[in-house]
Amino acid sequence: MSMAIWDPFHAMEELVDRYNRSARKSLVKYDDKSFEVGDWMPTVDISETDDAFIVKAELPGVEKDDVSVKIEDGVLTIKGEKKSEIEDEQKHRIECTYGSFVRSFTLPQATNSDSIKAEYKNGILNLTIPKSEEVKPKEIEIKIK
Repeated sequence: MSMAIWDPFHAMEELVDRYNRSARKSLVKYDDKSFEVGDWMPTVDISETDDAFIVKAELPGVEKDDVSVKIEDGVLTIKGEKKSEIEDEQKHRIECTYGSFVRSFTLPQATNSDSIKAEYKNGILNLTIPKSEEVKPKEIEIKIK
C-alpha cells in the first residue's frame, strides 16, 4: 500500500479550474448578436495590404480537420478544438490548454469572400482575404500643365 499526500490547495485548484471551464462555454451577446465562447483563445495577428487582409492564427496541437473558418455578414469566425491526448492516466500537472475555441472578428471593409486563400502548416493558420475591387486604393495620375 502506498501513501499519498493530500494537498487541499491542489484539490481546490482543480475545482476552480473545472468551474471556470464550464462557465466559459456560453454565449456572449454583442450588438444584438450572440457569439459562442470556447475553453481557450488562440492568438491571432491581423494585418492589411493594399489588396487583402492577412490573418495569422497560432493553433499549436490542433489538427487541420478540427478547424473551421467562415465569413458571415462581414464577421470572420475561426472555430475548432484541441483534443487532449492523455485520457486515462493520472495527471500531476496540466498547463497545456485543451478544448474548444472560437475567435470572431468584424472585417472593417467589404471583402471578396469567394476568393479566400487558407493555408495550415505546423499549427499556424494563414488566411488571405482579398478586398473587393471597389475598396482597393486606386491611383489616378494628374497631369500638371
